[in-house]
Amino acid sequence: MTATTFMRQEIEEIPAAVARFLAGGGAALARGGEALRARDPATIVTIARGSSDQAASFLKYAIELTAGVPVASIGPSIVSIYGRRLKLDRCASIAISQSGRSPDIVALAQSVRGSGAVGFALTNTPLSPLADASDYTIDLLAGPERSVAATKSFVSSVVAGLALLAHWRRDKALSGALEDLPGVLGRAIGCDWSPLLAALEGRQSLYVLGRGPALAIAGEAALKLKETCAIHAEAYSAAEVVHGPARIVERGFPVLALAARDAAEASVVGIAGRLAGQGASAFITSAMPGAATPLPFSPAGHPLTDALALIVSFYAFVEALSRHRGFNPDRPPHLRKVTETL
Repeated sequence: MTATTFMRQEIEEIPAAVARFLAGGGAALARGGEALRARDPATIVTIARGSSDQAASFLKYAIELTAGVPVASIGPSIVSIYGRRLKLDRCASIAISQSGRSPDIVALAQSVRGSGAVGFALTNTPLSPLADASDYTIDLLAGPERSVAATKSFVSSVVAGLALLAHWRRDKALSGALEDLPGVLGRAIGCDWSPLLAALEGRQSLYVLGRGPALAIAGEAALKLKETCAIHAEAYSAAEVVHGPARIVERGFPVLALAARDAAEASVVGIAGRLAGQGASAFITSAMPGAATPLPFSPAGHPLTDALALIVSFYAFVEALSRHRGFNPDRPPHLRKVTETL
């Protein structure tokens, strides 16, 4: 394995990829924002799998918090396996796929569009079946991604969704935060999470916690731990973990709590402290860590972009953890870069 993995290279490309999108995506975003204002959707549905589905979960919180419009994820099998059509008048759909090729994603995008929804595709491949199945295509402009574990395409997907939201709602605060984001993400790469490395030594399970948009980041982090490190990581809402999963948290059990600077931060801190009291080796991205060990973060000045920056710090950590465990994060066993499902 080379000294620098493709995954590490692509993590370091994230700030430039985001800057490129923000500089080049304006016309498509303006058209999309105008279309959403004209449709005034009562509901938005998302279509995605894998890391793209975690991006969709992030956008669910962002849209509900910013626009007050409910967002629901549709399982692609509703169409591809079960052959059902949904009633989607006065709805919009957002399909997210790096490749734009998975048959079930494309089939569902075609179906919801045929059912009356205005369809948006967020994709790194603008000449793709998914783009053809959608009314509006937002090119992520992320560039080629060679590592199986997606990093810059995940961040670019979230940024594209946030930028579309900002244009739709004419949200100047969010637009300004996105303009500042490349610098924030550059600093996030340099955050040192090495104390967490020692806590995971010899461990094969951990919990990753979050709330609101940071819950989607927790889901993406847990997925990457599985993909690149063969660790059984589970993502939970900090509110949900105490309803049952906390039972198995005993001395030394690792817990990573991802807290953004938003209204949920205090509750995440409180739950991380509670689990630390049970003996957990708990870490948290907060300046008020309580009983947990603080991890550094790159503050963004906006609750949505602040949550997104956490995944970039995590990516830098998990790539190093994968190599530390003797794996090649670019080529996880049993996985392929493009997964096509029915």
